[in-house]
Amino acid sequence: MLISGKQYRSIWVDQKSEKIKLIDQRKLPHYVEIITLNNLQETVKAISDMYVRGAPLIGVTAAFGFSLAMKQDTSEKSINNAYEQLINARPTAVNLAWACRRVSQKLKKIPDSYRKDFSLTLAKDMANEDVQTNRKIGRNGFNLIKKIADNKTDPSPVRILTHCNAGWLATVDRGTATAPIYEASEFGIDIFVWVDETRPRNQGASLTAWELYHNKINSKLIVDNAGGHLMQKGLVDAVIVGSDRTTLNGDVCNKIGTYLKALAAWDNNIPFYAALPTTTIDFDLENGSEIPIEERDEEEVLTITGKTDLGNPEKVKVTLDGVNASNPAFDVTPSKFVTGLITDKGVIGANRQSILTLKK
Repeated sequence: MLISGKQYRSIWVDQKSEKIKLIDQRKLPHYVEIITLNNLQETVKAISDMYVRGAPLIGVTAAFGFSLAMKQDTSEKSINNAYEQLINARPTAVNLAWACRRVSQKLKKIPDSYRKDFSLTLAKDMANEDVQTNRKIGRNGFNLIKKIADNKTDPSPVRILTHCNAGWLATVDRGTATAPIYEASEFGIDIFVWVDETRPRNQGASLTAWELYHNKINSKLIVDNAGGHLMQKGLVDAVIVGSDRTTLNGDVCNKIGTYLKALAAWDNNIPFYAALPTTTIDFDLENGSEIPIEERDEEEVLTITGKTDLGNPEKVKVTLDGVNASNPAFDVTPSKFVTGLITDKGVIGANRQSILTLKK
């Protein structure tokens, strides 16, 4: 997608140096800093410390981590070591485990001498696959937005509320929840996005608002608690969020606060969709109560980072010294509140019967 008119992916291989590059998302929206991944340890840190985030992007980043490990040592012991370090970098997003299993299994099936080149090619292929998957999600979600637009009886745009960042920064390109939005805009549908700030890391304010601005999508940033009010006032036509893991029964695990948006949408008869690749579906988990919820550092809640009037980044404390905080990173929206799942294989119901059709 675009940054100041120039096309970027969130992670890529530099054509000249063959180095693996990524956008350090911790520095956005004020600074676009591109960093190089040089080894497995830097890749693990990039995932765990959220240089990169979003289930699809984490999975692809892990694939590149394997390729860096294979540059140093192509033994099966090295494969196993990379697997253990990468899969434990973050516990909730299922794409990470999927990518680690896929890459490690493929590497073990080929001779040592082929593993270095093969691992990099595989990582590049997985990055390209992610882009194509997101385009399919976009096309499938576009039909839902078009239907809303066609049924409108007033001149207002189609107003979408989203939460956190399930945009191109959460994937290699295009995004999941934003893919239908970009698709609709490109086909001339008048569209508007309400962007939840998404405390405590403010991925909505720092990332989603930033990328929509650069890609010329009309939007407004709102505080997390404003969504229900806007729905009551008839100012939201649909909610589209991403998913870090969706279970067999259709429960959707996503950034903390998603559940509250689903409840508000349900109470106001507003469709609530989760957009996700089929790789985000955990066919081994029956329901959301089984999903491990990551508890992150309380400092994310107790402090906030921004840019001063002088243009300097600064972190400030928002509470009294000695105040403690709890910081669960995700919550689970029960399937009964989910209107449908927008996947790369079509829009389906959030239920076991529909989800099992994707496994075939």
